[in-house]
Amino acid sequence: MFNGLLHALILDEQGGAHIIDNSADLQNWQPEQGKLWIHLDYSQTEAIDWLQSRELLTDYELASLTADETRPRITKVTNGCMLFLRGVNLNPAQSPEDMVSLRLFINENVVVTTRKRRLLSVQDILAALEEKTGPGSISELVCQLTQNLTSRMQGVIDGLDDTLDIFEDEIDEPTKRFDNQGLSQLRRQSIGLKRYLRPQKEALSTLMTNKYSWLNENDKAKLNETTNLLIRFIEELENSIERAQIIQQTITNQVSEQLNQRMYVMSVVAALFLPLGFLTGLLGVNVGGIPGTESPYAFSFFVIFLVVLTGAIGVYFKNKKWL
Repeated sequence: MFNGLLHALILDEQGGAHIIDNSADLQNWQPEQGKLWIHLDYSQTEAIDWLQSRELLTDYELASLTADETRPRITKVTNGCMLFLRGVNLNPAQSPEDMVSLRLFINENVVVTTRKRRLLSVQDILAALEEKTGPGSISELVCQLTQNLTSRMQGVIDGLDDTLDIFEDEIDEPTKRFDNQGLSQLRRQSIGLKRYLRPQKEALSTLMTNKYSWLNENDKAKLNETTNLLIRFIEELENSIERAQIIQQTITNQVSEQLNQRMYVMSVVAALFLPLGFLTGLLGVNVGGIPGTESPYAFSFFVIFLVVLTGAIGVYFKNKKWL
């Protein structure tokens, strides 16, 4: 077998599959043997060479299937159709919003799936096929892949919602330092997920409304449920983004209010001591003729006068409701 071939299976239409474990059997496969599912790593040159040798896709279509960046969509091609999907990145030390791309070429007899990074949704189908409970047709296989990719998003989106609940609780705890960086990261995750889920929903809707020879009418109900689940996820992400914005605005308002209160206190204090500063500065000039220089009681009288003046200013501010 060549590098980049992750697995090649012939569906037995009873929930199981026969594994093709050598290149000769794969090269000699015929539609009469059963529906073929080939899973490739498109980052491997030999996998791309094999696709070119099979002539399933034109050069332009093959370039689209193996492009570095793809947007979820469905496209009709010469010998079938191409479906581009995204799944959350659940690989270790990876960010969920860095969604993994799964590209499919589909016709009545063959499904070619390609990926660069590992997807647990594909592994789930392989496990089901081993237990004889997997998809029995190409239609079921595609529906199961879309359903697995979508259902695995549930945990990530619920996690975002739970984190937002924690942030909202922290708003009511002024003594605790708020994690602004964590909130910004959550907003980036929500926006990143929404970026791919919206076009993915449109792709699945197009898949349901158009007629494809390989798609059974009975499986459209499954696609409809998957699409509705995607719509709910998109709504939850939009709600998360709005909640994060409200939390950020609330924090900003709280900080602004605290700053205004402190500035107000400083302004009042400055206003209280402004006349005192003026008088002490005036009497502190080093020129002749300053009153009280010969009296031993002048300083005491002056201090008492400053205290009374400060009290009078305080009473005035109180009456004006500035204090």
